[in-house]
Amino acid sequence: MSLQSPPAAAELPPGPGEGHPPGAELSSQDSAAAPSAEEAGEEEEEEGEGEKEMEKEKEKENEKEKEKEGEKLPPIPSASTAAAGGLEEGAKNQFSTFSNFITTINQKKEGIGNRNSPTQLVIPNIRNGRDHPPLCLDVRQKQRLSMDALPQELKAPIPPEPSLPIRTKTVKDFQDDMEKSKASGDWKAVHNFYSTTFDSFLEINAAFKKDTNSPFNTIEDSGIDAKFVNVVYDALLNTPQDVQKSVLKGIINGLLQEWTGPRTKDDLRAYCILLQNPQFSNTSTYVIYAHLLRQIAALTEADHHFLVHWSKKISQKRFKQVVDRLLQFISLRLFPAKPEEFPPMVKCTWWIPSATKVLALFNAANSLISPPIISYTDFYNSTLDHIDLMEEYHNWQCYGNSHRFSFCQYPFIISIAAKKVIIQRDSEQQMISIARQSLVDKVSRRQKPDMNMLFLNVKVRRTHLVSDSLDELARKKADLKKKLKVTFVGEAGLDMGGLTKEWFLLLIRQIFHPDYGMFTYHKDSQCHWFSSFKCDNYSEFRLVGALMGLAVYNSITLDIRFPPCCYKKLLSPPIVPCDHNTLVGICGVTLDDLFQIMPELAHGLSELLSYEGNVEEDFYSTFQVFQEEFGVIKSYNLKPNGDKIPVTNRNRKEYVQLYVDFLLNRSIYKQFAAFYYGFHSVCASYALLLLRPEEVEILVCGSPELDMSALQRSTQYEGYQKTDLTIRYFWDVVLGFSLDLQKKLLHFATGSDRVPVGGMADLNFKISRSETSTNWLPVAHTCFNQLCLPPYKNKKELRQKLIIGISNAEGFGLE
Repeated sequence: MSLQSPPAAAELPPGPGEGHPPGAELSSQDSAAAPSAEEAGEEEEEEGEGEKEMEKEKEKENEKEKEKEGEKLPPIPSASTAAAGGLEEGAKNQFSTFSNFITTINQKKEGIGNRNSPTQLVIPNIRNGRDHPPLCLDVRQKQRLSMDALPQELKAPIPPEPSLPIRTKTVKDFQDDMEKSKASGDWKAVHNFYSTTFDSFLEINAAFKKDTNSPFNTIEDSGIDAKFVNVVYDALLNTPQDVQKSVLKGIINGLLQEWTGPRTKDDLRAYCILLQNPQFSNTSTYVIYAHLLRQIAALTEADHHFLVHWSKKISQKRFKQVVDRLLQFISLRLFPAKPEEFPPMVKCTWWIPSATKVLALFNAANSLISPPIISYTDFYNSTLDHIDLMEEYHNWQCYGNSHRFSFCQYPFIISIAAKKVIIQRDSEQQMISIARQSLVDKVSRRQKPDMNMLFLNVKVRRTHLVSDSLDELARKKADLKKKLKVTFVGEAGLDMGGLTKEWFLLLIRQIFHPDYGMFTYHKDSQCHWFSSFKCDNYSEFRLVGALMGLAVYNSITLDIRFPPCCYKKLLSPPIVPCDHNTLVGICGVTLDDLFQIMPELAHGLSELLSYEGNVEEDFYSTFQVFQEEFGVIKSYNLKPNGDKIPVTNRNRKEYVQLYVDFLLNRSIYKQFAAFYYGFHSVCASYALLLLRPEEVEILVCGSPELDMSALQRSTQYEGYQKTDLTIRYFWDVVLGFSLDLQKKLLHFATGSDRVPVGGMADLNFKISRSETSTNWLPVAHTCFNQLCLPPYKNKKELRQKLIIGISNAEGFGLE
């Protein structure tokens, strides 16, 4: 069974630039649309928030300052006028809700401003993820965020940028002012700097732009003086409250400025700088932060393109802080510690979609760099583990081509633990559906139902393990998604999970044995790779793929070592194409991928690329490679007539790329295609679209990160108490082991040295009392993750016997 590719790659909401020229305003007919009930709700919410801010401002501002600040703001229409004029996107776009919020903050007197001439603020609305470009690089994307260049039609015309005020303050000048203020207690100079700098986007650029006379219109250089930005922000939280408040007021003014056309690069620079403001870690600023995120999320794809490339130049520390701030914003909006701090969720449904879309920009920037700025796991939001994940998944499946927001559109934010839950529940539903259909078919034919029809029953002989397993899975293709039960012929036993695990363990060991010839083990990289030997039947590779799929569906951790490249190929594509002539398992590979498998060969090719002499004369190579197959040397051309084309300094990059592609794609295509179809015959699911290659590896093989303290907390005991002397000796010894010995212990007791996705608690590790002599070594039942430990008399004896046991355990107790 296989799923066809999703019906449309463009099932995510269209971007603001799609259907309209980038930056162009919508028609007046669109702009005249009446506000929806949701928008009205947002008005009430933001007005309420504004009243709270107004009370705070009353205590700190005198009447003169209020009027002075008020003069800087645009006239604000009333709610009734806004309703008549419309709040939809367009040439007459209003943002009266945010404007009302700002009005109350600044204590504008009722009636100030011309209500009949509403200010034109082109701030597209964000409701439930509407009208935004697809930002996720992995899922149902119409167009990826362009990494190098955008098509001409997506490039917004560059409007003329207004001249910037002249500001000459340097980092040293600012630091001197800070020191003087701290010493004297007079913060006037610092207050003036902050209030002026953040008063508008133009002032932000005037202060932080490297050269006010240069446009900096390329993705290569944002033109931002990052050092000055960092110094100013680092000092901000150590200034008096009135200084910090002036920064927030200035940001409000900047967000309310009039937009008469496409955003300039100065506007984008201002957004990039404001996102790094540490004040947004405080929940009291979240209303302002939300509107900043809303505006950034509503930018055109061309503008997002610049922000992505500029963001990748931010230092690792600042980059991580911005990501953490966005994740915290989403978490606290979902589960507020003090719900009264925020407006009701129903009145600000755009908060979370806006933050998630901005977070997607940083994820895109992180993906552009190798190695990435931060780990992909730093984008996980564990708060999402506590929401209804299946509802999110079903919304994504059912409303994929609508404007309904789902976190599954942005899978980088979903943790591997949450994805495992989605995959397991999805697989359980498929198992139940197929089992129910089998039962219905049986009853419809008036045959007596048999409980065995609800399971995938595999009967094998130990002496013919591979052939019997191959035959069983081939005959029962329709049952592969049912719950697996294994029986060894001639042996009494009911499979409660132990026999299934033993079947996987024995089968994997036999198939991956070097003498079997299917896989080659590379000692330098300590991983297996597909043998390039040609054969007539590749069904055994299909069996290995099916085994991996069954392991994922049945929550079994396999002790196999494939390089990361294998899992990248396994998701190429993540959904089996309906056209069987389409190539599968082919992905872009680089020299880095080859380093993970054959480091010596990759090093040689790297030396070729950096060789400073004459490559053609010194190496005398052609676009032809040789491989040994069953003692016979065979030659293959990397390109037509490759044996006649010499490798030169000019074409050596092409040679290396073709060579890597040959080794990792072309030479093993049939083997890997069978492996691919075997895996997807079991795991075919849209849930695979949520996974990164690294996450597939963790689902199949577990995580390499050990936490023995967590294992100690979750261990169960049989015949022992956790306070018994032997148990205390055991944990003192194990916690003092080196990482290598800890891995050996885990492998000895469970059959794998890796940890399941759910952590050590998912191992269900048990220590049982063995009544044998203390001269005996420990015994393990890997099928049940059970360690049988004699009551050793002292810690030294226990350590000695345990090390001997775990260091000489290959094949231990299996014969």
